[in-house]
Amino acid sequence: MTEVAERYLPLYESKMLHQFDDRWATYDGGQTRDVTLEEKADVDFFALPRYWVPDREVSKLVGETQPFVSGWRKICRATDERTLVSFVFPRAGIGDSANVASTSREDAWLLGAFYASFVVDFVARQKVGGTNFNFFHMAQVPVPQPNKVGPAWSQSPDWFRDRIAELIYTSRSMAGAAVALGVPGQPFLWDSERRSLLRAELDAAFFHLYGVARDDVDYIMDTFPIVRRKDEAAYGEYRTKQVILEVFDAMEAAMDAGTEYQTILDPPPGEGPRHPARHPEESRSHRA
Repeated sequence: MTEVAERYLPLYESKMLHQFDDRWATYDGGQTRDVTLEEKADVDFFALPRYWVPDREVSKLVGETQPFVSGWRKICRATDERTLVSFVFPRAGIGDSANVASTSREDAWLLGAFYASFVVDFVARQKVGGTNFNFFHMAQVPVPQPNKVGPAWSQSPDWFRDRIAELIYTSRSMAGAAVALGVPGQPFLWDSERRSLLRAELDAAFFHLYGVARDDVDYIMDTFPIVRRKDEAAYGEYRTKQVILEVFDAMEAAMDAGTEYQTILDPPPGEGPRHPARHPEESRSHRA
């Protein structure tokens, strides 16, 4: 009788993950390092863990059919640019340095995007008194019910999905998440500039959903000094804030006029450039 080898999955650690990025860091020679932009551009590159866990143990945590997992880092430090670092990653194990969000497959991707927004981060920061971000902190963070989220500036039912899908589906390892989102086709290219614009539209949208006034958006964005410092070093201005405010104004104008908000992205979200399909011979070589 032939024994069937037990399947093992990666054991992620929170330092390997970040907002909309399941390939933030990887193990290399026993130590972690940042994943390079060249590696992120490789659709078949995945973050290498230090340890692996049996598939059956992962099933106990997330079930047997869940194609991806969402959660957040337990540790938040003053030197981090964000307090709440949420993430979505392929079905796998996760170490004790992270908390896993218990949610349905249909909600997980949208919930992760809410957690990654500046407005939710600002609220979360008011709830944390130390360096640990636990479940009782998250329970105090107001999040709209996903089935009741609809943009007043657009008639598209997929407005959020199209933007979130481009941000999280950049490697073949996230193909299961793409299927769950109803996004067919190959992974999207990792384009840092396009990603920043996708996130700006999401952040502006979340500010509107929470009913935040423009002056308050201006104030909240000024409470992220590390984001500002990095922007000023790279662009000579606080670009993240500027683009979010411009999109926020355009959305407000669209709602006042009863018209459709016109995206700042070309091509539109959900239609961004993708990786080419694998050639059959290439697929066989990857499986070998």
